[in-house]
Amino acid sequence: MNRIQLEQCIHEYGTDVYRFCRQITGSLQEAEDLYQDTFLKAVELGEKINFQHNPRSYLISVALRIWKNKKRKFAWRQRIAGTCEFTEEQAKTVIPDQAGSAEDEALRQELQEQVRNAVKKLSEKYRILVYLYYTLQLSVEEIANTMELPQGTVKSRLHKARALLKKELEVVLDET
Repeated sequence: MNRIQLEQCIHEYGTDVYRFCRQITGSLQEAEDLYQDTFLKAVELGEKINFQHNPRSYLISVALRIWKNKKRKFAWRQRIAGTCEFTEEQAKTVIPDQAGSAEDEALRQELQEQVRNAVKKLSEKYRILVYLYYTLQLSVEEIANTMELPQGTVKSRLHKARALLKKELEVVLDET
């Protein structure tokens, strides 16, 4: 990967990769580190990126693997000599204002927070799929390629995640 291709990747896919990093890490600092590590790894693996296929999915899969490796290393180190607890804080994202009253805005923000918390409670295998499908709007096929899973597994996990979210948010949805 040459400099021009790297700049093109960052320009076209950087925002999506960064958003994904923010979602899975839950921390601004960790997301920035993961984002940088992802593009450093992309430079190292530059020959493997096929610009005719979907480089965005490839970059996201690189970020996902780096993050999983870091988590695994952290967990291993904790077993050997614990230092501090691993926490995944959910960073608040600001969505552009919609026309409406302050009360509507407060209710909308409260609903978003409840949905974020419900997604955060999902196990990792469901949470990552939900982020890839709904936040980055990847297709089932792209997610399957990114996570190296069969498409049927992706579909069933998305179905299970939706069912879990529906159950968790049932009270909230009945109120609206």
